[in-house]
Amino acid sequence: MRTSEKRISNLRPFLKWAGGKRKLASTIRLYVPREYNIYFEPFVGAGAVLFDLQPQTALINDANQELINCYRVVKQMPEKLIAHARQHPNTKKHFYELRSLDRDPDFDTRSELERASRILFLNKTCFNGLFRVNSRGEFNVPYSKYANPKIVDEVAIRAVSRYLTNSNVQLSSDDFEDALAGASAGDFVYMDPPYDPISDTSSFTGYNLPSFGREEQRRLKRLCDELTRRGCKVLLSNSATEFIRSLYSNTRRYTMVEVNANRNINSIGTGRGKIKELLIFNNYNL
Repeated sequence: MRTSEKRISNLRPFLKWAGGKRKLASTIRLYVPREYNIYFEPFVGAGAVLFDLQPQTALINDANQELINCYRVVKQMPEKLIAHARQHPNTKKHFYELRSLDRDPDFDTRSELERASRILFLNKTCFNGLFRVNSRGEFNVPYSKYANPKIVDEVAIRAVSRYLTNSNVQLSSDDFEDALAGASAGDFVYMDPPYDPISDTSSFTGYNLPSFGREEQRRLKRLCDELTRRGCKVLLSNSATEFIRSLYSNTRRYTMVEVNANRNINSIGTGRGKIKELLIFNNYNL
C-alpha cells in the first residue's frame, strides 16, 4: 500500500524549516516510485514530503531530538499542545527566557509537552524561522520582531495528529544509518540531508545534530550504495555542487535531475530566492 487509504486534508508542516520541501513536493512526487512497501525518511525535518505522500506505513527519523519530541506530542496530545503554546506572550524577554532553557542541566527533566511548546514558540518567533543550534546543541537564533506571528497552526497540528494516529508511523531520533538498518527490498527511502554548502556562508549544517560535513555526505553516499544493493528505492535531495555531482556520478546506478527551488529561510539574505538543487535517484523503475 503506497498511501493511507483515505487522504487527510490540510496535512502540512506545523513548523518552519530551513530547506523545507513544501513548495517542491509536487516536483519530488514525479520521482517517487509507483509502488513500495515501507516509507523511510531519516531526515524528516518539517515533514513536507511525508505529508504530501501520506504513506500508510513509515519510519521517520531526525537527529534533532527536540523535533521528534514535537512529533510525539502532536500525535499524543494535540489539544494540550495548542492550549499550552497559546499561553506564550510574544515578547523579547519571554523569547530569551525560553531560549536559555536548554543551557540548564535540568532541561531534560522538563515535560515533553513543555519542550514541544517551547520549540513551537521559538520556531515561529525567531529570526526568519530558523532552527539552528550551536556546537553544544543549544538553540541560538535571535528574536525577530514579527508583528503578529502565527505561533499555533491549529488546523495543521490537528491534521498531523490524525495522520500519525491513523497510520503506522514509527518515530525515532537516531543516526541516519541506524534509522535505515531495517530498510529492505521494495522499501522506499527519501533523504533530505543537510545540504552541501554552495558557499562558505550558506551552510545548513548547523540545523541538525550532529554537524553534517563532507565526510558525512560521503558516508551517506556509501549508505545509498548499500540500500541499492539491498533492493531499496532511493531518492535524495541535495545542492547542485560539483562535490555532490561527483559523488553520485555513476550513471549506471544513479540519475540526477536539476530542479529550481525557492529558498525562503536563510540567515543570509542573498541565500534566498531561486537556487539549483539536485534530485538523485537510484535506477529503479518509476
